[in-house]
Amino acid sequence: MTNKHSLPRPEAEGAKGNHRARTVIIGAGPIGAEDVLAIARGGARVELAADLRARLGVGAQALADRIGAGERVYGVTTGFGESCVTEVPDAHVPELPLNLLRFHGCGTGRIFDEVEAAAIVVARIASLAGGWSAVRPELVERLCVLLNHRALPRIPAEGSVGASGDLTPLSYIAALLVGERECSYEGQVHSASAVLARLELEPLRLAPKESLAIMNGTSVMTALICLAIARAERLGRLSATITATASDAMAGNPAHFDARIYAAKPHPGSIRYAGWVRDHLEYTPGPAFEGRIQDRYSIRCAPQIVGVLLDALAWMRAWTQVELNGANDNPLIDPDTGGALHGGNFYGGHACFVADALKNAVANLADLHDRQLALLCSSHSNAGLPENLNGRQGPDSAAHHGFKAMQIAASALTAEALKLTMPASVFSRSTECHNQDKVSMGTIAARDALRILELTEQVFAILVLAVAQAVDLRVRAGGSCRAQSLALRDAVRERVPFVDADRRQDGDIAAILAMLRADELLPRLDTNQV
Repeated sequence: MTNKHSLPRPEAEGAKGNHRARTVIIGAGPIGAEDVLAIARGGARVELAADLRARLGVGAQALADRIGAGERVYGVTTGFGESCVTEVPDAHVPELPLNLLRFHGCGTGRIFDEVEAAAIVVARIASLAGGWSAVRPELVERLCVLLNHRALPRIPAEGSVGASGDLTPLSYIAALLVGERECSYEGQVHSASAVLARLELEPLRLAPKESLAIMNGTSVMTALICLAIARAERLGRLSATITATASDAMAGNPAHFDARIYAAKPHPGSIRYAGWVRDHLEYTPGPAFEGRIQDRYSIRCAPQIVGVLLDALAWMRAWTQVELNGANDNPLIDPDTGGALHGGNFYGGHACFVADALKNAVANLADLHDRQLALLCSSHSNAGLPENLNGRQGPDSAAHHGFKAMQIAASALTAEALKLTMPASVFSRSTECHNQDKVSMGTIAARDALRILELTEQVFAILVLAVAQAVDLRVRAGGSCRAQSLALRDAVRERVPFVDADRRQDGDIAAILAMLRADELLPRLDTNQV
């Protein structure tokens, strides 16, 4: 670990990093998942609304007045959780903020990456900016400075039950503010104290309730869901291209995507998906199709399957935006009256339901395309393509096996994704001396959603390789494919050659996965249409 003496002096504010990026104003109105994503990826910076400092100051002063008047306030003059019945002597009240963050320093598991950590910080800033948490404006300003400099807390992924919020993981944000634990900065891990010194910032001395305000909320699960929604949107769009290309390469019936079918049961997501496939296949109603009249379900029913995800994303975004911008700690301090409101906004039930539902919808995409790969690899269903998409020609072709192992790999990835779809919320547990006797498990659900997305993206990468192989095989056999199928094939071939002999394909999967995540697989299409 680097100490502060080995770090160079900071550049002037705004002279480094994302100074040319757009600015998201916090406190001027609700921010959305797309704002969180832009900031987390380094494509935007944050700035507080002009009147926010005064608004935050009202709540902070109201709390200070109540403490000065000797009133009892949970987590300020009392212990935490079930220890709320323990009165803390006035002389020791200033110790509580540090003690709270310190005893919650027990996270385990992988460390959230920098995009995830930045998203978590954004989500916490957005909630605190509502003015109900009684934190001083300088605390929120400090979080913005650290975020804009990409000085990010190192947050272990495990340890939250999702009510009383994300206490343990959010304690790592509070620790960064006071110069404790570690943080990421300029691609390396340093002590928090060293980075604060590098940025010429003094560690904050937390006022009563401020560590509780930072920690007692749903910002980890909410931030992860914001990231997950963006990844799911991309997969929904790419799914249509994979389906269309698979149908094209297997000489499927394009009439399955006729607009009249979807007008008869008008789920918007199914209509949209069928339209994407129809455009890809250049379909117009015409004479009766001469081939197999009905394709198997994984082709024919793809709009109905993926339409569920596309439609669900709308309410998922709406619920997530409420969670993102809402006051979700406890107690809340009414900024108008100064009254302390003891409640349960830290409960992550809505966020958990979004994550659990997203898990289901995304895993169904993995399952759908795994079934499409089975069709592509079987000579009984791929309309004359070689078994296992074997690209080898000549007398030794029988000694080669094409995409046989790729199908096994996709099946394994899909099985793991499906296994994780059990709703996390049903595993609520009683903890903390039965004070937290019903908890949301929202952060576990959000982590599961990210894992399912990772597995599904890998299935998609294999499918993209498979449909590109199928297009090449169809063309080499004297057939034809639509322009967009050829465009997808060409994009793949810029990174990965045709498989004309058995060889390792893990590097191929990694290359396509990188293209998928960089939105490079659909060069002719608007990837923001979802």
